[in-house]
Amino acid sequence: MSLFRALVGAARSARHAPRLAAGLVPDDDVLLDAPDERLAPALVAAALADPEPAAKLLATTRDAAEWEDRDRYVTRLATFAYRRDEWLSRWLSAAPRDPDALLVTAHLAVRRAWESPARAERLRELDPLVRAVAEDAPHDPVPWRLALDHARGAQAGPAVFESLWEQAVRRSPHHYGCHVAALKYLSAQGHGSRRAAFDFAERAADDAAPDSLVRALPVRAAHDALRVPPGQDGSEPPAVLDRAADRALALSAVFPAGDPWPAGVRNLLAHVLMERGRWAEAREEFGRIGPYATSFPWGSARDAVPEDPLRRFLAARDRTRFELARRTPLWTPGRGRAGRDGPGGH
Repeated sequence: MSLFRALVGAARSARHAPRLAAGLVPDDDVLLDAPDERLAPALVAAALADPEPAAKLLATTRDAAEWEDRDRYVTRLATFAYRRDEWLSRWLSAAPRDPDALLVTAHLAVRRAWESPARAERLRELDPLVRAVAEDAPHDPVPWRLALDHARGAQAGPAVFESLWEQAVRRSPHHYGCHVAALKYLSAQGHGSRRAAFDFAERAADDAAPDSLVRALPVRAAHDALRVPPGQDGSEPPAVLDRAADRALALSAVFPAGDPWPAGVRNLLAHVLMERGRWAEAREEFGRIGPYATSFPWGSARDAVPEDPLRRFLAARDRTRFELARRTPLWTPGRGRAGRDGPGGH
């Protein structure tokens, strides 16, 4: 019987997989962590050791209170400086008290400390720098998001976390980055539990606007819960995980397919849908992602040897098509063969 099932599954895959590739961006056109039209020139200039476009970009986001864009740009610029920091050194030399240069510098320092075997100790040494950058930002939530990440790694207690969270939401009540940082702290991998993380995520999603990325916070909690080995910190019922995915699906449907803005949420959602075996919805989500693959979650696999995130993304798309094809009948009784008069036919 198992051999028969395998043969039927192979026949279904051969018949339906090509059709299920329709509407997906070709592999060669998929981009990993593609910068938008505002960030790209700043990165090109930084590669030439010119900090001016980056300085202008971050100053614009600060003056216009574009906090979500600002958070993304600071993170990407710090990531770029991780390997090529000549431009950042030049920026600091020219403007040693520039709040944007100091913010990128603090972000970079926190990232490097996170990778140290003595993480907590190294991060505690950065406390004056992180605090100074945050306290010098009367309206900006991004330094407080960094402070929340720093607190988690430095093993700060709940009182410190609550104080930082209060400052963050005072500046921007629905800032996605701050909510993700808080969720990480409250998760089982941080200083809380899966239940605490889900409670926080669901309350935040309930309070957010229909098009806010915070609406997808529960699916982030679901992803984190699925990373915890079975038997540790209990387990979430499947209904809780599926409800989180349903919320994120509703948010994704608000934006047009191929929109880069929700790409991070859509990549995360596709990953969770796959783990829940919801292949048809995962296939639809890969179609909505378009060419915008993201390192997270594809670069955070549980395998001992990490793979290239783009390769993992493309492999996940392929697996989704084949799993869906394998489950699609060769024909539907009374309607002819699938693919003509059956599912997906006309």
